[in-house]
Amino acid sequence: MSEIKTRFAPSPTGFMHIGNLRTALYSYLVSKSQGGKFVLRIEDTDQVRHVEGAEDVILNTLKMTGIDYDEGPYIQSERLDIYKEYADKLIQSGHAYYCFCTPERLESLKDDKGIGGYDGHCRYLSKSQVEKNLADGIPYVIRQKMPNEGSTSYYDKVYGRVSIDNVELRDQILIKADGYPTYNFCHVVDDHLMGITHVVRGNEYLTSTPKYCLLYDAFGWERPTYVHLPLLMGKDADGNVSKLSKRHGAVSFQDLINDGYLPEAIVNYIALLGWCPKDTNQEFFTMDELKKSFSLEGLSKSPAVFDYEKLKWFNSEYIKKMPDEDYNKIILPILENLCPEYINIEKLAVLLHGRIAVFSEVKEKIEFILSRLDMDSSLYINKKNKTTLELCSQILNESLPLLENLENWDNDSLFALLKEYSASSGIKAGAVMWAVRIAVARQSITPGGATELMEVFGKNESIERIKLAVSEFNA
Repeated sequence: MSEIKTRFAPSPTGFMHIGNLRTALYSYLVSKSQGGKFVLRIEDTDQVRHVEGAEDVILNTLKMTGIDYDEGPYIQSERLDIYKEYADKLIQSGHAYYCFCTPERLESLKDDKGIGGYDGHCRYLSKSQVEKNLADGIPYVIRQKMPNEGSTSYYDKVYGRVSIDNVELRDQILIKADGYPTYNFCHVVDDHLMGITHVVRGNEYLTSTPKYCLLYDAFGWERPTYVHLPLLMGKDADGNVSKLSKRHGAVSFQDLINDGYLPEAIVNYIALLGWCPKDTNQEFFTMDELKKSFSLEGLSKSPAVFDYEKLKWFNSEYIKKMPDEDYNKIILPILENLCPEYINIEKLAVLLHGRIAVFSEVKEKIEFILSRLDMDSSLYINKKNKTTLELCSQILNESLPLLENLENWDNDSLFALLKEYSASSGIKAGAVMWAVRIAVARQSITPGGATELMEVFGKNESIERIKLAVSEFNA
């Protein structure tokens, strides 16, 4: 068996859509799982849709996700002479022809709904008429001459045999009037010249692939193996499922990164959107593990639903497993930007590790630290610790002077002081900790206990918050 060679060939039209990233990942894994090579090609022949800087977005995304390429990036706009050469060969062999139809004539072929197809008018021009039109400088495109009878079939590794009647195939444009090739043509030429053995792409190309097969046949080239991937779907608030779009949430890799997701978590999750590992229920994969486990047999033809809650769960698990050094590189700059100087952000980072699903929710998680929330006195009442408003008032009034006189303001010292107060007062430690925690946090759910939070706040802010709570009780 010859070496497997796949490619990722995005158009530089903006951000990297999640569906495109999944295509890149699967194409990469098809190759690497069998010791093959992976090629990057930038398909920029549609100059109208080209977005400045989009190539850098593609390269940065692949770098961040660990999808490394062996060849490229090849740039199609730098290969125009190659496509013209091969288009000319098709004209010489009778598989393509010059079309001189004006935009007005083509527009007249459309129906009331603006739908229409080319009628093959210029494929019947005489050789002398074609030569005259060329000599007169009449603008032209080059079209592929489709067969009018029979059908064209190919075998797809996911969907099986796909066949289409040739009468449904219009004479597609290969070279546009501006000299640029269409995607329909140049990707076939490039895939052949670059030795691509497996073409991996979305199933929106499932029914147009027969056109590409006819090009391979016209040149006498061996067809590649086709692997069409199932659609990526999204689910709205009402549970309705449709093709993944912005109305479902972030749909680009960069949007997800900006929302606080980790590249590794994104890659792991999208790897499972249309592929299932054989003989294992494993969900967490490194890139190296994906390379070992991936197989074409695990691909599904059923649409995959992009579940943002599932991705968030994946991300939370990845954050929990992050080494402290890597975690701190992300979390500390965020906290430094949000928090006042008196906040111990190193200690706060430790409390948040394992308690956030995405880094973008950090601000929400620490809102009680950034400002003193309005107090709901019912928070002091807790059945488990048997606390009442009267008991909490007593705890705060009695512990406040002890805390004010404490010299070493760290978690261990704070914990020892409150434990000692609990023992001397006969009040259960759980009740003491509850009252103090509610006083300083002013909310019930917190990423840490009373003494941990006081260490984060520092002595001055902690004392001020407890004094505020005492005054509220006395008001």
